[in-house]
Amino acid sequence: MSNSPISDFLEQNFLHFNARETVAAARGYKEHLAAGGKMLVSLAGAMSTAELGISLAEMIRMDKVHAISCTGANLEEDVFNLVAHDEYRVVPNYRDLSPSDETALLEEGFNRVTDTCIPETVMRHLEGNFMSICAENANKGASLFPFEVFYKLFETGVLESHFQIDPANSWLLAAYEKQIPVYSPGFEDSTLGNIFAARCIEKKIKSHHALRSGTEQMEHLVNWYLETDAQAPIGFFQIAGGIAGDFAICAVPTIIQDLKKDIRLWQYFAQISDSTTSYGSYSGAVPNEKITWCKLAADTPRFMINSDASIVAPLIFAYVLEK
Repeated sequence: MSNSPISDFLEQNFLHFNARETVAAARGYKEHLAAGGKMLVSLAGAMSTAELGISLAEMIRMDKVHAISCTGANLEEDVFNLVAHDEYRVVPNYRDLSPSDETALLEEGFNRVTDTCIPETVMRHLEGNFMSICAENANKGASLFPFEVFYKLFETGVLESHFQIDPANSWLLAAYEKQIPVYSPGFEDSTLGNIFAARCIEKKIKSHHALRSGTEQMEHLVNWYLETDAQAPIGFFQIAGGIAGDFAICAVPTIIQDLKKDIRLWQYFAQISDSTTSYGSYSGAVPNEKITWCKLAADTPRFMINSDASIVAPLIFAYVLEK
């Protein structure tokens, strides 16, 4: 027995099926880092509202994560939770809610994400801070990525007095402290992205270019990959599917096939997904399919865990952290 009780438990009990794949992916993650590798984590689903930051933030602080690609919702919802956690409402019986129950939550100012209701007030609170930076950028002809706007808010300290959780449990704050890049393709598909579009329509923000575009994010990611790959192999740890994963993993074929540059493919791949292959979804595509898209090689260590990421991801992170 070691001094890592969670890791020991997983090794002793997670022996077959998705449990075995979970341990194999965690072991592969550790081996990739031990060999000097870097890791990009892609984050889809409602993982910030599921408070994955409790484990993900430590992974970032301990240099186990070196870049993140996430949905706009995950980007903002980590900050929502940071500054308004005490005003959230948990509804354990969410499966039993009727349309009238849902209407009552709406009328009370809540937006529900599975068992967790986010207060509308926090969105309006963050709106003022976020949009003021965007408006200032537009007036100056300047432009920032969405994560850089949040980094600027952290830098100014304007949010600190509003923290309602231990700041150590905010993954975005940890990312800011380590100054790692956070890509949010399709940021317009988020609450603050919707509000930004509305303010541009109203001309309260003079230009959409106050936020940098998705193709600019791809350029930044490609440059990050080129610079990092020159020093270390890069792995890909994917939570759920969707744009956060597909955007980021496409950096490699973009470099090889479109820019005609010689770099390594992703050197490790793991995905946690509850999707299946039967519907033709990207989220359910088996890792081998990525070989045909010039993302992974035939000998790339790759793992597919069909399970609930809110359960599995913290266990893998605990294993990597030798908890």
